[in-house]
Formats: sequence, structure tokens, C-alpha cells
Amino acid sequence: MDITRSHTMFGAVTWRRGASLCLGALLYLFSGNVSQAQQADDEKRSMLGAPTDNVRVETQAGAGDAPATPDTESWTQSIAVDGFAEGGIAINPAMPFNGLNWGQLYTDRANTPIFNSGVLTAQRPLTPKEETFDYGFKLQGMIGEDVRYNHYMGQLDYLIPSRTQVGLIEAHALMHIPVKSPLTEGGVDVKVGQFVTLNGAELIIAKDNLFYSHAYMFNFGPFLDTGVMVTNHAKSWLDIYTGVISGNNMFVGWPGDNNHAVDFHGGFGFNFFDGDLVIMAITTTGPENAKQTDKYGAGWPTGFVNDATPWLPGGWPYATAPGWPATATMSAWGTPSQCACAVNSAIRSWNNLTTTWKAAENLFYITDISFMVDTGWNPSTFGFPYKSWTAANAALGAQNPANGSFFGTAPARPMGVTAYGVAQNVSYKLDDVWLVKARLEYFRDANNFFVSGYPGYYGNANAQHGFWDPSIINRNNTNLPGGWTPAGTATQTGTAYTGTSYLALTLGATITPKLPENTPYLSGLMFRPELRWDQAVNGVTPFFNKNGMSASQGLINMDIILPFTLL
Repeated sequence: MDITRSHTMFGAVTWRRGASLCLGALLYLFSGNVSQAQQADDEKRSMLGAPTDNVRVETQAGAGDAPATPDTESWTQSIAVDGFAEGGIAINPAMPFNGLNWGQLYTDRANTPIFNSGVLTAQRPLTPKEETFDYGFKLQGMIGEDVRYNHYMGQLDYLIPSRTQVGLIEAHALMHIPVKSPLTEGGVDVKVGQFVTLNGAELIIAKDNLFYSHAYMFNFGPFLDTGVMVTNHAKSWLDIYTGVISGNNMFVGWPGDNNHAVDFHGGFGFNFFDGDLVIMAITTTGPENAKQTDKYGAGWPTGFVNDATPWLPGGWPYATAPGWPATATMSAWGTPSQCACAVNSAIRSWNNLTTTWKAAENLFYITDISFMVDTGWNPSTFGFPYKSWTAANAALGAQNPANGSFFGTAPARPMGVTAYGVAQNVSYKLDDVWLVKARLEYFRDANNFFVSGYPGYYGNANAQHGFWDPSIINRNNTNLPGGWTPAGTATQTGTAYTGTSYLALTLGATITPKLPENTPYLSGLMFRPELRWDQAVNGVTPFFNKNGMSASQGLINMDIILPFTLL
């Protein structure tokens, strides 16, 4: 189960979900004018207190019809090395008994200081010109607790047995090809290697985000890609993205890829009113389910005790519901039976429609609409869904004991799983120090498939590799306090794949006090306090508190970010 977010080139402006753009502005610009685009870029980044990106180079066209290559000296001078360090805390007054803030990833640890990330980036961005060939690169690494969700599979994902881990975020080469045609007016950009996804409004890299905490559609959407992305600057108002990747958070080969199929990643970008209204329509679609190679959970101690009331002392982790994994219900090709799918043909698709509107000089609205689907999972046998199998087996067994395990061993077909939502962000810059902001999100995890908890060191990595990890919490596979029993009982239908509707309101500010002049290395300082309230609005209790489960969760969050520049 994948959970865990590149460079998009709009004319002369380079932005990416993981590195250099502040969400409050989300610089979706398509202009081919480098100076105007860069001026807008710096202005909007400054609005959120982030250092402006002055890594741009001008190049001269060569003689004749042949495009010129960048001057070597100016090219090397445009290489930048910078980074930041971030730490924060997510205070949960409900004091969850397991210390977990449900629905969160980077802020999942309650009431404990978090070293979220330290990031170091070396890059030479593209400066595309219609008549000029250009090339660049980007290398970006991260250390911190956020890395648990940001690993490429097979790359350092089991290196450190700790919440604090290290990993690569981006490593790719860039090329601008000044090909001119009616369908490539601004040329073509090619990116090869590892990069972050184009999906959605929010970003992996903390200093480029509006809030400390993230929306559900970010947390449980795609993050990292390995492959090739081609950006066609078709018109001044239209960019077309076409990419082939090995999968979400995947590298290549074993153990870097959890199956043997590729994904399509691409879409369209539209720019209107000189960049004041920008629309991005992006999809990541392809097989994502893992071929489970740890079929019997070998080497994983369950620690299951006191199964009847697992939320009492001695009862963590939760007892696992039948089928995750259970050798009797494991499919022939080694995937958990609940997928009921062939891993190289079951399709998972993340789709985002993101709109950024500059309504006034310092006022921005960002709307993100998300739809997710997986054609596997949510199994059914002869019309009986998974949540009814225990009761159905009990009824069959009462008539003939030999039939008491029919459901769960008989062939099953997936009914599929979906999730969808909308998040509305608004930000207003009061002055050079204060930015106020708000986010309201509705997210419907229609089958409780996407929203999960990964409190262990390797939970996310294990889920994506297809390894059984009993610390993972998912409402389709985990018995929870309050009678949440996915597989049901002999007399009662279970709760698996029944869905949860989340409503989340976040209010906050970004504070960027000015540093003393000539402060060495540090290029800024950011404080991001916020208040967040999450509510389940369909009568279920997905959140943890001191005594069990709750329908709501309140968080008081703040992080501190220290950006620095080395070159």
C-alpha cells in the first residue's frame, strides 16, 4: 500500500513540489520572459518569508542557425548550494494512548519535539530560452523523521533503526531543447532521474509549504518518482507534461520496485491573466500494489496480547484481523488476499486539479481537488463483501462444518477502493514579517484504504515493499477500541471498507523576523504556529485519545525553520 511528494518548467520559471516554491504563491507561471518571471518568483517567495531564488543565468544565442550552449563560466557560477533545518511539535490535548496523531505523517507524533528534516540541495536550474540550449541538474538529500515517508524503495530505507533517517529526495539531470514548432513554441524540457511528483498543491520540502501540517490528500497521495519527464511548452498559456516512472516512491529493479510495471505521470498546465490564474491537471496512474515477499510474516514478532481489549496496557500493537496476513488466505501470487488482484494489472490512480488565483496583490487562493482509486482490494466472493465473511462462514459452518472457512479461501474479486476531497487554502501577507493563512479540507476515504498510521521505524517502507508489519494501523485490517472489528463476528457484520469522511480546519501564521545584517550563512528564519481541528463527520471515531477512540482531534502545532546558503 503506497502512501507516501520536480521540477515543472513554466517558460523560464522552474518550480517543484519538493523544493523551491512557497505554497501560498505556488508559482505556476508560463511566461517565456526570464526577467519578468524571476521578478514574480522572488516577489511571491518573499511574501511567505522564504529566501528568493536568484539562481538564474542568461545565455547568448550562437551564430548562424545552431543554438548556443551556456557559457561554461556563467553556468558554473549559477550553481547554488543551500538548505535548511526544521523542527517542531504537534501538541494533542487528548493525549492519545499510543502517542499517534491519526491522519498525520510528518506530524504524527503527539506531544513530543520532532526533528522533521535537515535538507541540503545542490542545483543548477534551467533557464529556458526559445533559441538557446540549456542544461542543469539537482541533487537533494534529507535527514530527519520526515524521511520515513520519503524513501525511494531500495535506497537507504532500512539503513537506520530510528525515527530519524536519511534519504535522497531528488537526483536528476535537466535539459532544455529549443525546438520550434506550432506545438512547441517555448521548446521542450527533459528531466531524467529521481524527482518529486507534480500532483497536488503541497510540497515535501517544509520551507516551501504554507502550513506545518498537511492535508489528507497530500499525506496519502504520491510523493517521489524515478523516470523521465518531458515538459512541452506548447503555447504561452499551455504546458503539456508526459512522463514514465517506475511507480510511487519506487527506484528500479529489486528491491527498488515492488512489482514489474511502470506508471504514467503527466497532465496539463494552463496559465491565464498573466499568471494570476493558473490551473494544473495532473495524474499518476499505474500498477502500485506490491508482490508480497514476506508471505508468512517471517521474523516479525506479533506482540499481540489481550486481544479482546487491545487498547489497554499490554495490548499494543493491536490484534490484526484475519487476512493480514494469514497463510490460509494468502493468494497464489504472494499478495495479501484482500487485494484479490494481479499486482501488475491492478491500477492505482492519483488525480489532482489544482487552481491558484492571485485575487489581489497580497491575497492568494489555492484550491486542490483530489480523486484517488485502486482497482484492487475490497474483495467480494459471490456478492458477499469481506466485512461479511466471518458471519457468512459461521452460517455455513452451522449447516456443514466443512464449509466453515469457505469465504476467505474461495476465489474473490476486488470491488476497488476510492477516496476524494477538496482543500481550499487562502493566504494574506500583512507585511514583511506576518502572513496569515487558513485551510479547510473535506476528504472522504470511501473504503478506509488510503488513510493509515505508520508508527514504526519502517512501517511505510514495509507497506510499500509488501512486507507484513504488525505496527501498521489500517481500519480495514486492525481491530480498534469501540467495537471497530473489520472482519466482523459470527453474528455481526464487520466494519471493513465502510469509509470515513474527514473535515479539517487549519488556521495559522508565518512569521519571518528580519535577521541582523551580515548574519553568516543563515538566509532567513521562519516560525509557523497553527491551530488544527479534525472531525469525522459520518458518525465514526477514527482518532485516538487517552481512553480509546474519538470522533475529533485538535492539534496545536508549531515549527521553526532555519534556511541557510552555502554557495
